[in-house]
Amino acid sequence: MKKLVIGAAISLAAMSSGAGAVTTALGTLSAGAPIPFSGSMIPGGTFLDIFTFTLPANGGSGYSVIDFPLTIPGVGTLSTVFTNVNLVSNADGIVGNGDDMVVQSQTSLGAPSMSFTWGPSAGGSMYLSVVGLANGTLGGIYNGAISVSAVPEPGTWGMLATGGLLLGFALRRNRAK
Repeated sequence: MKKLVIGAAISLAAMSSGAGAVTTALGTLSAGAPIPFSGSMIPGGTFLDIFTFTLPANGGSGYSVIDFPLTIPGVGTLSTVFTNVNLVSNADGIVGNGDDMVVQSQTSLGAPSMSFTWGPSAGGSMYLSVVGLANGTLGGIYNGAISVSAVPEPGTWGMLATGGLLLGFALRRNRAK
């Protein structure tokens, strides 16, 4: 059993990214179930993970990351703290060139979790950058999710406004009687 635990810890360390940036493509997102993502890194290493994706137009979106602390008895710990999570608009889909623009940012001095919402937006190519430190003796791991919510079309807003006006007129008419 102890060999299995040590083997798992070594495998996790081998998958980790260290101080280098790791980019993961999440594809085109749509309203519905949240899209999960995760990261892992070596002990004492700062990390920058980038998750690229495309957002639909007229949608709102939510972003969260959370430390996944784990203690392996007799072996060590996995723990992560976050310093910055940025949502970046990336018009041409190329990370790190001159057209990247931060549209939402969350900064902390070592939080175990971070989250924010953004939108509705015009949609398009985006990326989420997650920055932090692996402070466990074996490194760190974290989980995150991106959720997209549909925003009503303009015609739906028009129907809602018309219904509100009609309800207001009906209430006023009843008060006058």
